[in-house]
Amino acid sequence: MIEPRIIAILESIVGKENVATEKQDVFCYSYDATQMEYLPDAVVYPANAREVSLILKMANAENIPVFPRGAGSGFSGGSLPKGGGIVLVTTRMDKIVRIDTENLVAVVEPGVVTFQLQQEVEKLGLFYPPDPASMRFSTLGGNVAECAGGPRAVKYGVTREYVLGLEVVLPNGDIIRTGGETMKGVVGYDLTRLICGSEGTLGIITSIIVKLLPLPETKKTMLAVFSTIEGAARAVSAIIRGRIIPSTLEFMDHTAIQCVATHSHSMIPETAGAALIIEVDGDSDLVEKQVSSIREIIQPLDLLSFAAAKDDVEAEQLWETRRKVSPSLRRVNPHKINEDIVVPRSRVPEIIRRISAIHEKYSIPIVNFGHAGDGNIHVNIMIDKDIPGEEEKAEKAVRELVEATLELGGSISGEHGVGLSKAPYITMELRPAEIAVMKAVKHAFDPNNILNPGKIFPD
Repeated sequence: MIEPRIIAILESIVGKENVATEKQDVFCYSYDATQMEYLPDAVVYPANAREVSLILKMANAENIPVFPRGAGSGFSGGSLPKGGGIVLVTTRMDKIVRIDTENLVAVVEPGVVTFQLQQEVEKLGLFYPPDPASMRFSTLGGNVAECAGGPRAVKYGVTREYVLGLEVVLPNGDIIRTGGETMKGVVGYDLTRLICGSEGTLGIITSIIVKLLPLPETKKTMLAVFSTIEGAARAVSAIIRGRIIPSTLEFMDHTAIQCVATHSHSMIPETAGAALIIEVDGDSDLVEKQVSSIREIIQPLDLLSFAAAKDDVEAEQLWETRRKVSPSLRRVNPHKINEDIVVPRSRVPEIIRRISAIHEKYSIPIVNFGHAGDGNIHVNIMIDKDIPGEEEKAEKAVRELVEATLELGGSISGEHGVGLSKAPYITMELRPAEIAVMKAVKHAFDPNNILNPGKIFPD
């Protein structure tokens, strides 16, 4: 419970209307896309870096935990206020400050919705590639904090590849600037890269400088349907081996296809073993050539059908099908454990086989979909917690999934971060010396451990 005098200080900084303490008002900030809930003591909505600085100075002096939060769309519990404290919401800082068409950069505040920036730069013939599935509501501050990925990461990379500089408020209230608007800069440590993906544990982002690209001339979206999941997995490796890097290469297994088919009009037959949504972009002539090459490469791999979208409307129907996979999974079971493991893309067929073996061993439905083009598979273990023993089986299945992923040279999280949900497994991937270095960095930034405590590292 936060003392009334602390609430009064918060109200003096941001205004009474921008502080919430009543249970019905703060409840919405007690959860994210996971099924975990931790109720905050207060929620505060600052409007600029100065207000964030004053809040953190007070919290650091009073030893009160502060939990940064954007849109709350995370899948790892990274913004949840475990143990109580202040949730600091950045959504009021929502301005696109400047789009520089000469230097191909944009300056934005952390509360800008990703899709909003993409729309604005595309009006100017420019392109911001990072496209997390939540892009229509997730914020750029959250994308940077989690180093978000998305379907286009296979060709264009993840968020960190586009962050040139940041304004960050440290836990003691100091405001620092990292990087800048230049394409190069090697003075001192690369604090920009350190902050990107730090999950709100080192500082609160209040301004972001992002790199832009010229908008590709054209793009083509294809749907490849396979009779077997093995065929689709092998097709992923075959396309890359054929020296083609699609802008997106998305994978859905049989159960994912069935889930979507019951919720919307789908272009994928329910009987399919698996499907790939493939997109290529660039020069028109090259795009047409790549479409033909992809069809030829995957033809022998249990391919049932192959079609390229005739226009933008058909392409959007395909992507709408893909976006509806995650919300439709509760048709299988009411509760899901969402893992986003990543392996070298040549080993996608192997990890799919290992996941199938885990499913058979524990008789638990497992739904696979995701960014197979960069080896990032979203593995959804679907359970009913009301059935005795289901959660225990699921925990064993997750541990075996982690072991299999690491044995194949992979990582336990490709884009969702560690947060709370993956913290129990971090010691399986990182050695004690590596964890010690990371904890030392955390201590250097936040000696009192007031900023997003309890995240990443197991207690």
